[in-house]
Amino acid sequence: MNYIQLYWDKIESGQVVVSKRVRQQYEKLVAELDNPKDPWIFDVEQATQPVQFIEEFCRQSKGRWIGQPLKLELWQKALLQAVFGFVHKKTGLRRCREFVLLLGRKNGKSTLLAGIGLYMLVGDGEGGPEVYCVATKRDQARIVFTEAVNMVSQSPSLRKHIRKRKTDLYFPVVFGKVEPLASESNSLDGLNSHCVIIDELHAIKDRNLYDVMRQSMTARTQPLLAMITTAGFVRECIYDDIYDYACRVLDGGVLDGGVEDERFLAFLYELDDRSEWTDFRAWEKANPGLGTIKSYEDLAANVERAKNDPNFLPTVLTKDFNIRETASGTWLTFEEANNEATFSPDELHDTYAIGGVDLSATTDLTAAAILVMRPDGQLYALVQGFMPGDTIEQRAKEDKVPYDHWVERGLITPCPGNRIDYWYVTDWFARLRDEYGISAYWVGYDSWNSPAWVEDMETRLGYQNKVNLLPVIMGAKTLSAPMKVLRADLAAKRINYNRNPLLLWALTNLAIEVDKNENIRPVKKADRRRRIDPAVALIIAYTVLQNRIEDYKALI
Repeated sequence: MNYIQLYWDKIESGQVVVSKRVRQQYEKLVAELDNPKDPWIFDVEQATQPVQFIEEFCRQSKGRWIGQPLKLELWQKALLQAVFGFVHKKTGLRRCREFVLLLGRKNGKSTLLAGIGLYMLVGDGEGGPEVYCVATKRDQARIVFTEAVNMVSQSPSLRKHIRKRKTDLYFPVVFGKVEPLASESNSLDGLNSHCVIIDELHAIKDRNLYDVMRQSMTARTQPLLAMITTAGFVRECIYDDIYDYACRVLDGGVLDGGVEDERFLAFLYELDDRSEWTDFRAWEKANPGLGTIKSYEDLAANVERAKNDPNFLPTVLTKDFNIRETASGTWLTFEEANNEATFSPDELHDTYAIGGVDLSATTDLTAAAILVMRPDGQLYALVQGFMPGDTIEQRAKEDKVPYDHWVERGLITPCPGNRIDYWYVTDWFARLRDEYGISAYWVGYDSWNSPAWVEDMETRLGYQNKVNLLPVIMGAKTLSAPMKVLRADLAAKRINYNRNPLLLWALTNLAIEVDKNENIRPVKKADRRRRIDPAVALIIAYTVLQNRIEDYKALI
């Protein structure tokens, strides 16, 4: 049975409602059924083996159906065939080496992962297979592992051949094992993984765990990295990287920013638009097991509560519908903050800009921003971070924030030594002027800790304090109105910030304090690791823009 074709037929007929990205993936797969891409073919027998294995040998491990055979749904069978069915026409080796499945909570993801893990242990024909269930914390890593243990205990056939040992499941026939691992384990080096299972990818803050486990598979002939997750609240982590990569693969078109990666599959069950969360007809897009695996009544109850509880809404959007969101208490939603548009700084040549600077302590993150307005009202933003070079690697590791990655991309300037030298902030404005012809006509700044930098800007670039350099009082009375305009402009995608992940991360970290007159000002959340400095630099620039808007329009 070709479940890929059957699933696609139901999608095409409207019997099954899926997201745009899921449709894209299966449209590609169906096209290959009749017109395979050399040297790959679709082998329906190999494709069906994991389906047959799971349904014949795996058993339900909880609920009223405990001990009963596990019956897969059509979307699960189609996914398994997609992952396992496309093989090399000569060697028979599997094409897919990595896949990501995004779906709402309570859609049976742990059960599916456990079934895949057991198949990779028993049925994939690998000698000495090492199957690892991986997460940041051991308790999370044990969820899929425990599900696999329970499946084995309920299955007479598997129970005969697989032993539960102290730390793993052992299959002596081929000397294989299934074992939970966490980033806190003593060592992740030296592993020889045949299959790596990552449950709740969004919870992994440090991409090193993903990179190490991916590298651990290089000695195997047909390894598999399986990732299943809901969306999460942590921005600019490995989840966002994988999600963005998946979208680029699905979109295709290398010249348009797409990626060709035939060994990577993505099944992104999500709402296509945030507004769909109240439309019950769209819920299936993020919940393919709705009405069978997942209770429709429970989801409807969550939606009704979210309508009346703003603090609960981000959880429902993120966990039930896979809308990337910020945590409750943040100023902006992810949808408001996110902008996929890009530009080249060369496009801003010979323009006047308005700048903003947030000078942190010399051992922390400092940020600078510039805004350029075009005559049509469109705004372009460039944002730069500055950190002590000696501490970046340590801070990235301890804070689980990719500072080192942003340095590589040129988004953070590492200052020599263990302190920030504000000379580099001045130098950034100088380079924008000299290399790109972008001149910051006014630069706003928080007067705290600023005298040395102000003097440097005066000496080196000829600025005059309180003429071109404008101190901005960081209180609600000053910032409230500009921040409200900024939020509206971000939501309207009027501000193109070149998909700068450093700025997006800061915007999604930023909280606000509201006074008795409903004026607002930016504040940090309790977690010191969630920095807001790049967002504050943008707010300062926006404050100057609003105060000098008519004068600025005369310049452009």
